[in-house]
Amino acid sequence: MSTLKDRLTADMRNALKARDELTTSTLRMALAAVGNAEVAGKAKRELTDDEVLAVLTKEAKKRREAATAFADAGRGEQAAKETAEGEVLERYLPQQLSDAELTELVSQALAGGGFTGKAQMGPAMKAAQAAVAGRAEGGRVAAEVRRQLSI
Repeated sequence: MSTLKDRLTADMRNALKARDELTTSTLRMALAAVGNAEVAGKAKRELTDDEVLAVLTKEAKKRREAATAFADAGRGEQAAKETAEGEVLERYLPQQLSDAELTELVSQALAGGGFTGKAQMGPAMKAAQAAVAGRAEGGRVAAEVRRQLSI
């Protein structure tokens, strides 16, 4: 089992013992998503830490989007719950890059690959995502790549 998954399980047990309902339910949901990812495909397999991190990132993004949707619909209590769940998940995610760090990494990735125009957006995004390695949301990376490619 991956060490991140072990940490999630241990933290869920500790939250259960401490009767922390928010953390317990959030980590149960995260572990369920990890379990679903493990059985997706032809055969069950253990996920690596990077794959578990990708699942957690996706779940955190769902929480942010749901919180925004609930807030826009005037459902503040539900939006606050989604935001709190997102904050629990953020404890397990790497620190997000600042705008300056993101600009620098994308610039290096584009220069290293020699990407210059709109036609090279796909390969440029792939290189930029590899350089960023999950430390920034895809939307932020895409916006920065577009800005630097002058699209």
